Amino acid sequence: MSEPPTHMSPDEFRRAGRLVVDWIARYMEEVERYPVLSPARPGEVRAKLPPRPPAGGDGVEQWLSDIDEIVMPGITHWQSPNFFAFFPANASGPAILGDLLAAGLGVQGMLWATSPACTEVETHVLDWLVHMLGLPERFRSDGAGGGVIQDTASSASLCALLAARERVTGLASNEHGVGGRRLVAYTSDQAHSSIEKAVKIAGIGRENLRLVPVDADFAMRPDALAQAIAADRAAGALPFFVCATVGTTSSTAIDSVRTIGEIATREGLWLHVDGAHSGSAALAPELRWVNDGLELADSYCFNPHKWMLTNFDCDCMYVADRAALIKSLSVLPEYLRNRATESGAVFDYRDWHVPLGRRFRALKLWFVIRHYGEEGLRAHVRRHVALAQSFKTWVEGDARFELAAPAPLSLVCFRHRGGDEANQRLLDELNASGRLYLTHTRLDGKLTLRMAIGSTRTEQRHVEAAWHAIRELAPD
Repeated sequence: MSEPPTHMSPDEFRRAGRLVVDWIARYMEEVERYPVLSPARPGEVRAKLPPRPPAGGDGVEQWLSDIDEIVMPGITHWQSPNFFAFFPANASGPAILGDLLAAGLGVQGMLWATSPACTEVETHVLDWLVHMLGLPERFRSDGAGGGVIQDTASSASLCALLAARERVTGLASNEHGVGGRRLVAYTSDQAHSSIEKAVKIAGIGRENLRLVPVDADFAMRPDALAQAIAADRAAGALPFFVCATVGTTSSTAIDSVRTIGEIATREGLWLHVDGAHSGSAALAPELRWVNDGLELADSYCFNPHKWMLTNFDCDCMYVADRAALIKSLSVLPEYLRNRATESGAVFDYRDWHVPLGRRFRALKLWFVIRHYGEEGLRAHVRRHVALAQSFKTWVEGDARFELAAPAPLSLVCFRHRGGDEANQRLLDELNASGRLYLTHTRLDGKLTLRMAIGSTRTEQRHVEAAWHAIRELAPD
């Protein structure tokens, strides 16, 4: 019989833990010094790893040495204050500590019974957020609705689509539709690609997703939505789902949720609202116009891991009527039966998303809210919006550049007037410099640079330095 494994003793864990926490703290202090975008070439990291795993164990000092020598050269520093790409993926001290505690507890919170606190803290914190964001009261758990933490907005969109399918078909559908009628879903041609992926996963079929045209501000045109629904009904199809976006990935376009919601209500469609990035703006009362029309939504999601200082992954999804969501996802084998579930007095969050298992994600969100408080989180959002508005003004003041889209929050889309080639060259030179990291999109068919301001430690000096680098490298 082989020897039992040598587990890390509590004292050894304390010592190793101090070294790891010290490493993370030092990284927080030094992250600004690193080139933002990793210069690693494909296969470069793997080439530094041994071809076989170690036969015997080694110590934490060697692990951290390899982090420094092997891993760090292959890291793109999302936590750099000079990271202006995509949307931010915030991390913060309290969130990291919450994640650490969740890992230490090792909870698998699939059922209320498997750790009551995992469920009840999550339910309560998501009810807090209804208040903190000024969301409709129908999303609170003490009514017919409620909130759940998904991993990402992509999962939330899929679950909303499945609940919508359940409501319209009672799961009597095949992969093409119900009663011989095709199911059809709608979103704008600027919406996140996760909607397209969701219709494929759910068996609706990509051919049954309508990408609705947008207006000059890149927001869905409600008139075009109504026309598409009417055309599909006339063709014998069954419209059942529409996703509106509050803050598209390309340009932060804000769909008219109220008008879309009125159409959805009239036509009997499930309305899902994706506020993945921009939803956090509602922490500031003066920005709660982003919530306009949400009372008409059947489901809503936003990502604290983007702009609310809670490290990835953490998406908050709300439903106005949890029964349809639970019915679409619930399966109860004998080995999961228990008295608490049968009493109907508890939430079993395994019925609110695709996986059976679930982590104690609420701890990091709880710690963030406890550390910063409502006022601290509002200040975080307000600071980034103010920085973006300053950057927008600088773009407008330089004749070489133009704004490519409205900039209502913390994303500024802009481009050099020299055309696609000039913009691509500028983007490549900026990113290769290591001084900052930008990404691009296409708006009106033109290559467009995106300045996404929202990292935890980004200050005015970082935005000013980014603009200085852009102006320095831009052609005259």
